[in-house]
Amino acid sequence: MSALALIRQLWQHSVWADEELLRALSAVEGEQDEAWREYLHVLGAEEVWLARLEQRAAQTPVWPSLPQADAVALRATIADGYAVFLEQLDDGALHRTVAYSTSDGRQFTNTIGDIVTHVALHGQYHRGRVNLLLRQRQMIPAPMDYIAFVRGAPTATYAVPPTNPES
Repeated sequence: MSALALIRQLWQHSVWADEELLRALSAVEGEQDEAWREYLHVLGAEEVWLARLEQRAAQTPVWPSLPQADAVALRATIADGYAVFLEQLDDGALHRTVAYSTSDGRQFTNTIGDIVTHVALHGQYHRGRVNLLLRQRQMIPAPMDYIAFVRGAPTATYAVPPTNPES
């Protein structure tokens, strides 16, 4: 598999994982503010990085505050945006650099490959935090392992953490 094909597959996994996590969060009854905030950060960061790659202004902050309907729309827009961006790349494009400013004004330059890899890994980190928050509330997390995505079948899970790990 070429590096570009791997990057595209990592992004497809991110889209799938975002959908799975949204599905899990949508099933939660009651308050889920902290988990929802983490999920929105995944979307916000994905959009900010896409804007940097496209050399345009971001449409949302890194830590947005959105109702679910707006988050669903943003998730779809982000998925489409990365799909179009990545489809236009050739094998050498991953080594091209992108100059950008961080939210605190610092200037950096990184390769397209490094940026898209960062977005995928950063998202997975925060999705894991959402799942931890769901487990802490005795809710069912969203299984989103990369291997489950590749297999097209979920990995082994348990619904809620054991209440007494010594039993």
